[in-house]
Amino acid sequence: MGTGVIIKALSGFYYVQTENGITECRARGRFRLEGISPLVGDRVDFSLDANGKGTVDNIYERKNSFARPSVANIDCMVILASAVNPITDPFLIDRVTVLAENAGCEVIICINKSDLDKGDDLFDIYKTTGYTLIRTSAATGAGIHELRDAISGKLCVFVGNSGVGKSSILNTLSPELNLKTGEVSDKLGRGRHTTRHIEIFSLGSGAYIADTPGFSSFEMDKTEHIPKEHLQYSFKEFEPFIGKCRFDDCAHIKEPGCAVLDALKKGIISKSRHDSYIRLHEISSQIKEWELK
Repeated sequence: MGTGVIIKALSGFYYVQTENGITECRARGRFRLEGISPLVGDRVDFSLDANGKGTVDNIYERKNSFARPSVANIDCMVILASAVNPITDPFLIDRVTVLAENAGCEVIICINKSDLDKGDDLFDIYKTTGYTLIRTSAATGAGIHELRDAISGKLCVFVGNSGVGKSSILNTLSPELNLKTGEVSDKLGRGRHTTRHIEIFSLGSGAYIADTPGFSSFEMDKTEHIPKEHLQYSFKEFEPFIGKCRFDDCAHIKEPGCAVLDALKKGIISKSRHDSYIRLHEISSQIKEWELK
């Protein structure tokens, strides 16, 4: 019996990292019967048969899990944004922060390409959220040491809109990754006849990224639904004001005596963030319970 972490899943095989190396395993048949699939990032127990073939016997309780990419136990979401070529829509950032909060993940927001534009508008939106904000540039190396320190010892996913510089930042953190920039690898992309797999890569200093080789695979259209009643808890800066509204069921949109709206008027909560909350609340309101089954 051994214990380790799944660092790669490919074609029904699970590669478990232990102190003594990597063991290739299959999963016990009972997992399929129980509707459970081992995920990259899972801490597992495994056994070896007489021929040295490994079998995953037990999956430890997960901190969290995601569908795209299929990973578990993520500590931190690093959101790459930029104020130039391309300009990141704050709503995209907010969709990710809500997902991260709901999953118990730390959030780091990197305003990338800071050598071209410091992104003061983006910085002003998120400076009151309590999230770690770092201005980065792969071209000049600005913020890279700060980012490396912030993710040290953590399993991360890097998220960002196309062209924002994810591959460039990852290559700067860990040149041995040698990720293509400016394009998606034909061999590792989304072609109909290609095989995509999730793997954990070291970024040095005890930091790791769970990703698809060649490009960041986090897909926002596959994220978990959050009921509108729970959405308020996924906006970190709302927390001091929740429960202080006139009405217990306050939606924080237009109700009188709303403590969140009062904080918005005082500039404690940014208008951009509250606008995103309203959009997400409307989206959540339109989803019926039967659609989730």
